[in-house]
Amino acid sequence: MKLSRKNGLRATALGALAVSGALVLTACGSDDNTATTPDGDKTSAAASNIKCDGAEGQLLAAGSSAQKNAMDLWVKNFQAACSGVEVNYQSIGSGGGITKFNQGQVAFAGSDSALKEDEVAASQKICKGGKGINLPMVGGPVAIGYKLEGVDNLVLDAPTLAKIFDTKITKWNDPAIAKLNPGAKLPDSTIQAFHRSDESGTTQNLGKYLSTAAPADWKHDPKAKSWPAPGGQAANGSSGVAAAVKDAEGSIGYFELSYATANKIPTVSINTGASAPVAATTENASKAIAAAKVKGTGNDLALELDYATKAEGAYPIVLVTYEIACDKGNKAETLPTLKAFLNYAISEEGQKVLADADYAPIPAEIATKVREIVPTLS
Repeated sequence: MKLSRKNGLRATALGALAVSGALVLTACGSDDNTATTPDGDKTSAAASNIKCDGAEGQLLAAGSSAQKNAMDLWVKNFQAACSGVEVNYQSIGSGGGITKFNQGQVAFAGSDSALKEDEVAASQKICKGGKGINLPMVGGPVAIGYKLEGVDNLVLDAPTLAKIFDTKITKWNDPAIAKLNPGAKLPDSTIQAFHRSDESGTTQNLGKYLSTAAPADWKHDPKAKSWPAPGGQAANGSSGVAAAVKDAEGSIGYFELSYATANKIPTVSINTGASAPVAATTENASKAIAAAKVKGTGNDLALELDYATKAEGAYPIVLVTYEIACDKGNKAETLPTLKAFLNYAISEEGQKVLADADYAPIPAEIATKVREIVPTLS
């Protein structure tokens, strides 16, 4: 449970997180993703510690829908503290966010996967004298949600998941599923597998898990942000996949844990080869995230996750959402607001609200590094 640089940097163990339920907020972007609302006192207390540091006007951002529920909380608290400021985050998927960022349409992008080399190169046209960098702000499990009457504790492993999402297992009573769930009353019905229709870092993280933990059964490009497998049904954003799974008997899909909690969707426990199947919880995801390595250089904090972990209690299908900003060359008119907002998001106060929304705060040493970098953005 340590997070380390390849050059020896060690992180402290990330402690267990208390989860108090989902939070529902009205979305500040143009989409309809929602989360549950904290009580007014909690929001006021969080907002009272925020430093506005010259923040003013409108700040536009776009990207990951996996972090949208966390972003809603941050935006609400930040706008409550900083009068006259409007932060508008559009939940359009990681790929869409990076595209908008590299076109200069938004001040920062949210992405569940780090920038690729060609995306960094493209960012240099917008970040005059600099480039886009990855700043990890949100962690959490990618939950596998399902709807199957009479089955409350479904267990699957990587090869079985790969075959389901690759339409090679099409019935719920398939022998591979039955073997992992002795005693369960699995129906002889067709599996309805849902995936994202938009470019998504969540899709990419699931693909990386499947290709790492079940390489013989998932032959698709692990770096693909667009769904690479044949068959299945598509829905837009994490909210769209969650809504589809909630409504369709015999369905299965993937989305960030808060969408499962908000929609009361049961989630799959993963047989990793450890002594017991691992549930999708923030605490279990934290055990996997805290073992990540920093692969970025300089002020870039891109992480390398171990999707094939067999550590006890470590949930392997995890993602880290990055806020992507220019290290140099940010627009002068939005720079104070950008820095103030990101400073709040990575602050102790900003990270504390994540656990209440089924997210995992960033491990302490990496959070400290981000707090050092954000004030240097120029």
